[in-house]
Amino acid sequence: MLYWLAHLSDGGDLFNLFRYITFRAGAAFFTALIFGFLFGRPLIDILRRKQGKGQPIRTDGPQSHFAKAGTPTMGGLLILSAMLVSTLLWARLDNGYIWIVLGVTYGYALIGFADDYAKVTKQNVKGVSSRTRMVLGLLLAGLAAVAAAWLHPADLSNRLALPIFKDVLINLSWFYVPFAMVVIVGAANAVNLTDGLDGLAIMPAMIAAGTLGAIAYVVGRADFTTYLGVHFVPGTGEIFVFTAALIGGGLGFLWYNAPPAAVFMGDTGSLALGGALGAIAVCTKHELVLAIVGGLFVVEALSVIIQVAYFKRTGKRVFLMAPIHHHFEKKGWAEPQIVIRFWIISLILALIGLATLKLR
Repeated sequence: MLYWLAHLSDGGDLFNLFRYITFRAGAAFFTALIFGFLFGRPLIDILRRKQGKGQPIRTDGPQSHFAKAGTPTMGGLLILSAMLVSTLLWARLDNGYIWIVLGVTYGYALIGFADDYAKVTKQNVKGVSSRTRMVLGLLLAGLAAVAAAWLHPADLSNRLALPIFKDVLINLSWFYVPFAMVVIVGAANAVNLTDGLDGLAIMPAMIAAGTLGAIAYVVGRADFTTYLGVHFVPGTGEIFVFTAALIGGGLGFLWYNAPPAAVFMGDTGSLALGGALGAIAVCTKHELVLAIVGGLFVVEALSVIIQVAYFKRTGKRVFLMAPIHHHFEKKGWAEPQIVIRFWIISLILALIGLATLKLR
């Protein structure tokens, strides 16, 4: 919205700053951060009053989690509110990619909110049925995939770019949309599965968002893409403003979610953030790089898939408990120890993902 102030500039005044994505991204970060600090405590107080007993705790989970009973959920509303206000203020609203990412993010937020609401009101960990969530998630992802394919340049539309190999594009044709749907839905559910310990999901989500934001900025500039040998996707640089808002809102939330958490993110936040990461990867043609940058989320999801498949086949478990962060809890690791080590792993994977821009 504020981008249009740039039209008041003669090229040598303060208004000229609004032309630059980097300036608006920085402003978006601080806007979302301040929003989180200002409204975090009032929102938590409201959630605590409205929810009473808070998020129900799994009876089959680690014993240490029972001490968290009464902690309110839906804290993702704080991140999402900060992101929305900040993005609408600082991003170019005539950019189609911004609306794709916003649509996926807040569409998944509604699905997560319905799930959290059902859990809290019924005091049951099941919430909305997994089938309903999956159908709605696939529908949203399908709309986003079609829109992204339509916005992509003709030489990139419906094609899969491979990291490292700069001249390789695989034409997926009609299969691209289902592939992109899997990327978005998979990312949303992987982040959702990771959100099981205080602060565990939000920091890796911010790290992944920052990495994908940098990639979006690079692939949206013809000069950078020519130098690095990556595919040029005009308009994606604006996504950098969104990711900056996500990081700012995420830090505001982490202030209250750090162990011991005053509020849980809930499916409201985790599904939305995961969906956002998947949508950004699709928009920037870095779907495969997302598997590297978000490698922690991939491992968390795979641990559940492996556990369920192996148990159905043999009646035995590979892990003491899935997702894998609970396995380490069962082995006696302290919660902060798991969280910080997983943060370190996320940072390493993000750096590896960024390195693919130069390794061509």
